[in-house]
Amino acid sequence: MPRSRWKHAFSGLAIAAMLWGSWPSVRAQEAHSETFATPQVAAAAPERLALWPVSARARQSDPLLEARVAAIVSRMTLEQKIGQMTQADIRSITPEDVRRHYIGSILNGGGAWPNMQRRASPADWAALSGAFYTASMSTDMATQVPIIWGTDAVHGHNNVYGATLFPHNIGLGAARDPDLVQRIGRSTARAARATGITWVFAPTLAVVQDQRWGRSYESFSSDPALVRDYAAHYVRGLQGDLNAASDVVATAKHFLGDGGTFRGADQGDTRVPLNDLIATHAQGYYGALEANVQTVMASYNSWNETGAGERGVRMHANRYLLTDVLKNRLGFDGFVVSDWNAIEQAPGCSRTSCPDAINAGIDMVMVPEDWLAFIRDTVEDVRRGAIPLSRIDDAVSRIIRVKLRSGLFDANPAATAAAMPADAIADAELAREAVRESLVLLKDDRRVLPLRRGIRLLVVGKGADSLSLQSGGWSRTWQGTENTNEDFATGETLLAAIQRTVGTERVTYSETAAGINVRRFDAVIAVLAETPYAEMRGDIAFPATLSHSARYPEDLAALDAVSGQGVPVVTVLYSGRTLFANDLINRSDAFVAAWLPGTEAGGIADVLFRAPNGGVQHDFTGRLPFAWPRTPCDSVGHGARFPIGYGLSYARQRRVGRLPEALAPCAQ
Repeated sequence: MPRSRWKHAFSGLAIAAMLWGSWPSVRAQEAHSETFATPQVAAAAPERLALWPVSARARQSDPLLEARVAAIVSRMTLEQKIGQMTQADIRSITPEDVRRHYIGSILNGGGAWPNMQRRASPADWAALSGAFYTASMSTDMATQVPIIWGTDAVHGHNNVYGATLFPHNIGLGAARDPDLVQRIGRSTARAARATGITWVFAPTLAVVQDQRWGRSYESFSSDPALVRDYAAHYVRGLQGDLNAASDVVATAKHFLGDGGTFRGADQGDTRVPLNDLIATHAQGYYGALEANVQTVMASYNSWNETGAGERGVRMHANRYLLTDVLKNRLGFDGFVVSDWNAIEQAPGCSRTSCPDAINAGIDMVMVPEDWLAFIRDTVEDVRRGAIPLSRIDDAVSRIIRVKLRSGLFDANPAATAAAMPADAIADAELAREAVRESLVLLKDDRRVLPLRRGIRLLVVGKGADSLSLQSGGWSRTWQGTENTNEDFATGETLLAAIQRTVGTERVTYSETAAGINVRRFDAVIAVLAETPYAEMRGDIAFPATLSHSARYPEDLAALDAVSGQGVPVVTVLYSGRTLFANDLINRSDAFVAAWLPGTEAGGIADVLFRAPNGGVQHDFTGRLPFAWPRTPCDSVGHGARFPIGYGLSYARQRRVGRLPEALAPCAQ
C-alpha cells in the first residue's frame, strides 16, 4: 500500500487487546557452556492451545503433491532419511560427501565462501551450488532428492563480494514502509538466485524488549504489530509464489521469544507468561504464516513461563511450541530447522545425538562440522527406539514437500543463476531509498539542517569513511569485523557521498579533528559509530550501562574537539540499538540516528543537504522503532527520553534543549 497511507496504529498493548477481543480464548563454538536443569514440558492441554489464535491462512493440502511426497519417502532407507535431515557447512563437506551420504542441505555460515575466497564472484558461488546439486542427484536412491542450500542473507546477500547491503532491520522498522520491505525481500531473493542459492535464513522476527541484546538490530521494532505486518511483506518479497527463477524459500526466525530474554542475554531465558508470549513474541510468525513461509528456525533461547527456577525449557526441545502449537494448532506444514549446533544445548544431548530435539519437532538439524557423526548416532537413536520412525518420516516428508514446492526437483539452481543478469546482486538505488526513509532526526534546535551545498565542511569521526562501521554485523563476515572498504567492492561511505554532493575541494576530513581550526569551516559533520558485532559479542552485559561514550570515548573526544566554537555541528550516529547519548546530543546542534545503513550512505547525504536549487531535497520521515533511553541503565524503554514513534522533520520541529549527562551505575 502507499507509504503515505500506512499508519502504524497499534502498540504492544493494543495488539494484545485486539487478540483477546477478536479471537478464541565460529558461533556455536562460543555458545554458553553452562548447563541447566530443564523442567518437563507440560502436556498441551486443550485450553492452553485454544489461547493461540488460529492462523488467518488455513493450510490447504494438495493431494497430488502429498502423494508424490509419500511415494518418495516410502522408497528411502533409514540412512537416506537421516541424510535428508542433515545440514552441513560448506567448509566441512564436499559434493562427493553429499552423494555418498544423501545429505539434504548445506549452508554457508558467516565468513564461509566458495573455496574460502572472500572475493568469490557470483559465478564461483553458482558453480559450487551446481556441483552440490549434481552430486545430490547422482545417488543410488530410488528417487533422486535435490539438496537445498541455505544462507544468512539478512540485509541483502551479505556474504557475497559486490552485493548491495540494505539497512539492517532496525532501520527498516524506522522507515514504517511495508512496501519497501517487500521490495527489499524481492531484491535479496534475486541476488541469492544469481549465486545459485535458493533458501535464505530471513527474516528475523524478534520483538526485542531489552536492547542489551547484541542482535537488537536484527529486530524491526519492539512493537509486535509492526513486526507482524513486516513479516508478511518480507516473506512475500522473498518467496513470491515459489514458482519463479527469482524466488527463494524464506525462514521465519528464531522461534520463539528470542527478543525477550532476561536482561537481553543472548541465548538466554525468556521469562513471560503464555499470553505475553502470544501477544508479543508470536505476532511476527502469524504474519509469516499468512504469507506462506516455508521454513521456521528454532531459537537458542528457553521459555520460562513462570519465571521461577534456573531456566525454562530450551526451545529446541519444546514440543509444546514446536509441534503442538506451530505445526498442529497453527497449521505450519513446512519444516523446522535447528540453529547452529543448537541441539547440544538441550539437556542430555550432544552435537551428534538429540532425540529430544527431533521428537520435539526439529525436522532438519544444522550440524555444520559433525554431520557424519550425527547421521551415525541418529540412525542408532532410531534403531534403539529413542526416536519413532514415524517422527523421522514426518520430518523427511516436510523437507521433501518444501523442496517440491520450491521447484528444486525441476532445475539445477546453477542453470538459473547463469541466466540472471550480471548486476543481479546489486540494487544501489533501492538501498539508497531505504537509507533515506530510515533516518530519524532527534534534534535540530538551531534549524541548521538541511545544509547548503556551497559551504566549507569539516567531517570528523571514525564512521565517516568506513563501509564496515556503517554496515555492522552480518556483513561479509559473521561479526562484520576484519573488513576494509575494499572488501565491499560496491557502495559509498558518507564521506564519499558528502564529497560527491558538495565537491571534494570543499570538504576536509579528520577522524579526530586534532590540530584543526574549526572556525575555518561553516559546519561540521561528525559521524560516530558502534563497532561491528553480532550475536554474543554484541551483548551489553548487565550491569554495564548503555552509554555510547562509556564504550567509545573516542567519539565523545571527537565531538569535544569541534563543539562549542560557534560552528554548527551535525552528528550522525551509526548504531544497532537506541543508546544513552545525552552527552553527544548536547554537543550537537542536530543529531541523526542512522542505525546501520549498509553500503549506500549516499541516502544520508540526500537528506542532510539541500537540493541544487536550494530547496529541500528529501525530508526526514523515519520514526523511532524502539524507545530512546532516558537513563544509561534503561534498556527496556521505561520513561523514554524519546518514545517509540518519535521523529522530527524539516516541517515538524521540537526543541530538545540541554539533557542531563550524569551517569550512575546500574543497580544490581
